[in-house]
Amino acid sequence: MKQKVSIFRWFFFRARGDSPFKRILIHLTLILVCLIAVYPALRVISVSLRPGDRLLSTSLEIIPEDATLENYKIVLTEKDFVRWVWNSLIITISTATIGLILASTSAYAFSRWDFPGKRAGLIFLLTTQMIPAAMLIVPIYILSARLHLINTWRGLVIAYSVGAIPFSIWMLKGYYDTIPLELEQAALIDGASRMKTFFRIILPLAAPALAICFLFNFMAAWNDFLLARVMLQKKEMLVWTLGLRQMQGQFQTQWGAFSAASVMVSVPVMALFFYSSKWLLSGLTLGSVKG
Repeated sequence: MKQKVSIFRWFFFRARGDSPFKRILIHLTLILVCLIAVYPALRVISVSLRPGDRLLSTSLEIIPEDATLENYKIVLTEKDFVRWVWNSLIITISTATIGLILASTSAYAFSRWDFPGKRAGLIFLLTTQMIPAAMLIVPIYILSARLHLINTWRGLVIAYSVGAIPFSIWMLKGYYDTIPLELEQAALIDGASRMKTFFRIILPLAAPALAICFLFNFMAAWNDFLLARVMLQKKEMLVWTLGLRQMQGQFQTQWGAFSAASVMVSVPVMALFFYSSKWLLSGLTLGSVKG
């Protein structure tokens, strides 16, 4: 009897560390949450594998019995899907790169130097993030029209970069504050310039924050629909969010092709995330050891 009680206490009320019951409960909860999050994506994949435009089905199978890749063939051969994705990649990569360059240098100035208007500038940048994005569409369109930036990639890149930079500055500024100032001072004593110290010490140590900012800027531009709908009217300049809308007609929607295209546009984002994950893990200590 005492042995049974001791086993019961060990399983449910372990003194040191997590009990087996607690670990099992945590893992089951995580598995359930993952299934809930992944299930909608699996249903989209299932619809993309169905022949025709069949959307509703009583079957719960992820891969239907009559699965086919015909919808993927239609998207790649009969639609301008490759052009839509190429246009989106040009705009999003340009936006993420420009936004990251400007934010990384600006955040460094806010973190390391005191100057008149520093606090007011940070508050102003934070205030801009409280304005709904839909309210900025009209002024952005008016400014773009006066600067002849309508139907140009430059207009979208500038608009996206301006919207992403304030958040990136706040994130990078907070991360720069955690980097010891002694590392820079030691490099300066060894004869390194301020610019070399920034590129050889600060940026490698801030790699996780830089990766997050790049992903944020990329995702903000990649998933945008409203601003692109206003700024782009030429058919050859459409991005994927506007291109997929052409599959929706007044009386019929090509659900199979729409789902297949939705699956394929998620590939670049997933590839970028998996590639950037190594920076999120290793960037904390990269560049912190001298010699």
